[in-house]
Amino acid sequence: MSPKTFHQIVLRERPVAEILPNTFESKTKAFDELHVGKQQALVQITYLSLDPAMRGWLRDARSYLPPVKIGEVMRASGLGVVVSVGEGSKFKKGDLVLGSLGWTEFAVMNDGALTKISPPSGSTALDFLNTLGVPGLTAYFGLYDVGKLKAGETLVVSGAAGAVGSLVCQLGKRSGARVIGIAGAADKCAWLENDLGVEKCLNYKSPTFREDFRKTVGYLDVYFDNVGGEILDLALSRLKKNARVVLCGAISAYNSERPSGLMQYQSLIGQRAKIEGFIVLDYVKDYPRAIEEIATGLADGSIKRKFHIVDGLQNAPNALPMLFSGTNTGKLVVKVSDEPRIVAKL
Repeated sequence: MSPKTFHQIVLRERPVAEILPNTFESKTKAFDELHVGKQQALVQITYLSLDPAMRGWLRDARSYLPPVKIGEVMRASGLGVVVSVGEGSKFKKGDLVLGSLGWTEFAVMNDGALTKISPPSGSTALDFLNTLGVPGLTAYFGLYDVGKLKAGETLVVSGAAGAVGSLVCQLGKRSGARVIGIAGAADKCAWLENDLGVEKCLNYKSPTFREDFRKTVGYLDVYFDNVGGEILDLALSRLKKNARVVLCGAISAYNSERPSGLMQYQSLIGQRAKIEGFIVLDYVKDYPRAIEEIATGLADGSIKRKFHIVDGLQNAPNALPMLFSGTNTGKLVVKVSDEPRIVAKL
């Protein structure tokens, strides 16, 4: 039986700095407003991914994706189950799908905006929001196609306990590199060292962090940057000749009105080093290659992952800032529903 209403969370106003309680607002919509057209599917959302890039989508600024509009459902990747299809749809009821579903309990989606998924051996559907999804693909292409990591090199990863950073560390170890992670809590460092096998994890909140960095790292070949700011500047001062700096994110600056500039960039000249940003969407045609390799690691247990699950769509606005305070442990996702509770044909 179909519900009478469902909930969405929309952007109420653009945050200037930190995300505030009034940044988003909840809307109750009539279920009968949903109409499935030709080559469309009605999806009930089960899980939504929370990612640092979402902060950038709230800015009214030019980027690789247009900003979320005021009054628009907040953009987010998610998992869902098809509960109804329109004429000519390639999907059927019960299909498990992945797409940019947004902060809503139900969504009518064009067939082309959805991907049917079938978790490989050793994985679950939730892995498609993590190691087999955008975070995992970002780690893979950033490390190999941009960072061009080689065996025997020294790899330093900031935000190393996050969804992207933790996989970068593991891929680095699989490639035969010396891996040093940076995180902001003792338990995160312990997880990286004891469970993921990095040679050393440095706590950037330690009063001796800068000294520890210099002594532990020495000089680096690849720096995979998820945080930007002062730590990026420090890494730039410790480059080997022909080092590569991979700009994946700048989470330390996302809530800042005026991020501080870099001081050590001249070392790029003397060390003939490269600094390069990238967007994972540029590698779509190569996704199958990355997914196959990561799935192999999941199946044999050599690639590990951790999830931080927040229950309830209504808690998504309060959960998103956890990414910027570092209070989540593992890949941050929101559980929206257990399974479809309707069999509607619209």
